[in-house]
Amino acid sequence: GLAAGMGVGQVLLVLLAASTVMPVKDPLLNICMDAKHHKTKPGPEGMLHDQCAPWKDNACCTANTSSEAHKDQSNLYNFNWNHCGLMPPKCKRHFIQDTCLYECSPNLGPWIDQADSSWRRERILHVPLCKEDCEEWWEDCKDFVTCKENWHKGWNWATGTNRCPWGSMCRPFSHVFPRPKDLCEKIWSNSYKYTTEHRGSGRCIQMWFDPAQGNPNVVVAKYYAWKKRSSPAWMEDVTPEADKAVCALPWPVLVLLPLALVVVPDGAGGWGSL
Repeated sequence: GLAAGMGVGQVLLVLLAASTVMPVKDPLLNICMDAKHHKTKPGPEGMLHDQCAPWKDNACCTANTSSEAHKDQSNLYNFNWNHCGLMPPKCKRHFIQDTCLYECSPNLGPWIDQADSSWRRERILHVPLCKEDCEEWWEDCKDFVTCKENWHKGWNWATGTNRCPWGSMCRPFSHVFPRPKDLCEKIWSNSYKYTTEHRGSGRCIQMWFDPAQGNPNVVVAKYYAWKKRSSPAWMEDVTPEADKAVCALPWPVLVLLPLALVVVPDGAGGWGSL
């Protein structure tokens, strides 16, 4: 009976190992959020416009969305960058890049959260942005002027596009956002989180990357999906939805574990003499 017991035990251990190595499709990876212009699932796009092109191999945006993202008065949200005078091109390219990341990236799953707005059911919250991406954005925009700290809400939309609300003054960016952290975290109501992690570290999301080297955000999403699963407390202050995602082990492991534990001790004496 010993050999048979060992045989079954070993088979179960192999199954156990296999099912942990090949988990069921991760619901946090390679997905598109449920928002105004997003595709239902990511896939290749032949032609994405200009700054959105890095995502063309696997994108949540269509070619049309990618070209709209580059317009001053885009049809995406009727949002006007030039609400306090003309936004300089070196600044605007960061806002275009930010739009491309938001609309096109299939790697934002770990930070998707419920949204309470009329135009989208999901949003991103606390995406850890690489230090360089945030600081270059701030550096290139610090001489622009704006009248608001949070660009998600509080505008005067009476004319159909965003105008500065009554009583607000146009002030230098560097007054409205004294540090890069202020810009990245406040401008889109905490969609991003400022980090001291560097591009290429595998620990922060890049708005800017060279597609010839592959998309660096794939491994970042994997890392944070794993982290979110393995420590529910890590996300407690971020989202109440986290609890739903904490089934750390795929079901075959949960089914096989008790069996393996029963069978293996039976043959334990035989391991040494193999």
